[in-house]
Amino acid sequence: MISGQWIGSGLWSLALAVATVAIAIFHRRLQASLATAPRLPLLQTIPNSLPAVSLIIPAYNESVNITECLDAALASHLPHPADLQVIVADDESTDNTADLAAAVALTDDRVQVFTVPPRPTDISWRGKTWACANAVEKAVGDYVLFIDADVRLEPDAIATALTDCQKHDADLLSCGPGIICGCLAEWLVQPVMMSCIAVGFNFEAVNDPKDTSTAFAAGPFMLFRRSAYDRIGGHRAVATETVEDVELAKLVKGSGLKLRYLLSTDLIKVRMYRSFAALWEGWTKNFYEGGGRNLGATLYSAFALSLIFVMPWLGLVTGLWNSLFGGGVGWWVVTGLGVFSVALQVYMRWAAQRVFNQPFRYWWLGWLSGGIVVAIALTSIIKTETGWGWTWRGRSLSTS
Repeated sequence: MISGQWIGSGLWSLALAVATVAIAIFHRRLQASLATAPRLPLLQTIPNSLPAVSLIIPAYNESVNITECLDAALASHLPHPADLQVIVADDESTDNTADLAAAVALTDDRVQVFTVPPRPTDISWRGKTWACANAVEKAVGDYVLFIDADVRLEPDAIATALTDCQKHDADLLSCGPGIICGCLAEWLVQPVMMSCIAVGFNFEAVNDPKDTSTAFAAGPFMLFRRSAYDRIGGHRAVATETVEDVELAKLVKGSGLKLRYLLSTDLIKVRMYRSFAALWEGWTKNFYEGGGRNLGATLYSAFALSLIFVMPWLGLVTGLWNSLFGGGVGWWVVTGLGVFSVALQVYMRWAAQRVFNQPFRYWWLGWLSGGIVVAIALTSIIKTETGWGWTWRGRSLSTS
């Protein structure tokens, strides 16, 4: 008769075997995506001539970011610096964002700061769509570049992006930036999220004009040809969308225009969140919507992430505990499988972070990273479907 210990260890062995297979599949897909990820090529010299560009920064309560963001943008290396127009759209901030931006504008006449009017009530303008739609009306450049206030551009970033746009005749060039992590919550969650995005939106598929079902863009850096932006209707066409960057990419690709999505972890950097509360609000706002509001796919993602990140550590601890306290040979098998699956998970994270240019830190908290992301996925479903606590920067996103 089979003892309860053998049944328990057998079930755990099976669970860890499934988790190992899940890790291997996720790792293979991640590496396949990253292997085809084109990078924004660094310029050896700045061209003698580049098109005029209007840089738009929508800003809501960005006092901690706006000055550094503007200083970095204004330091851009361009053949004709006067061809850079910088527009700060203060989205009715309740802090001193507008005053700080205005102070920079006093030192550089390329900067224009204005406060957007109150949002219309006929439709639910979400996120930064209203601020962007108003700001673009003041833009005069042949290209329009949208960045967030938490983005830091290297001096060659804009010239490099414009050159690449012209070379490849792109209508929208979006770049995945380098992610800056400054607190524990960021170190735990951001590497996992970047890996999930890379798996979910394969670079080769996104950049393939024949694959009209796969479109993606990174909101922190979106460079449009102005004529293409106007053709798709701009931010007014996605006014009610929470994940407007992805929706704009879909419109570009669906209109037969050229979408180009690259990595640029050296020239463009962003620190998305500075606390766990901000990170939780931001990702629970986007996770479900970013997956197309597909309930089945989101639940499957949560289950898969549990297998990939939580199960190996849980199995290792369970196996080791029972092995040390007389559980029998079966539990040593569980322990061995736990060690192998954890090692595979750690290797996967190390390999991915080399591409994302992030230090290999807090790998031993992979179980916590995965647990938080699973909680984000499930909470995002609840928030989005019910409207309960579905906010961004304290503003409600619910239409009810």
